[in-house]
Amino acid sequence: MHSKKDLTPFIIEAISDKKGKKIAVIDLSDIQSASTGKLIICQGGSTSQVSAIADAVREQLQQDHGIKPYNYEGYKNSQWIVIDYGDIMVHVFLPEYRLFYNLEELWNDAPTEYIPDVD
Repeated sequence: MHSKKDLTPFIIEAISDKKGKKIAVIDLSDIQSASTGKLIICQGGSTSQVSAIADAVREQLQQDHGIKPYNYEGYKNSQWIVIDYGDIMVHVFLPEYRLFYNLEELWNDAPTEYIPDVD
């Protein structure tokens, strides 16, 4: 795990900078079966925007905080990119894939905070 510094505000800022929409922060810290402490979910309107949002998150955390993800996947078709920071997983979806996988519903027993869109 990375340092205990909460990366959430920096991830949200990077998503907002690229006009990512419908940001949800799901706190899984009290759910024993969860493999991570927090999910941050958002969406982009096109595959290029999904890639740009994921790039912005990775670049901001690496440049400003010296933190690289443990892993990331999904750039091949950029319909759903996941970035693994250990205690935080970032999911960037196209809207239809977000609806299909419905992670918010899957973890609906966890506290979820929705961040207002920035226009």
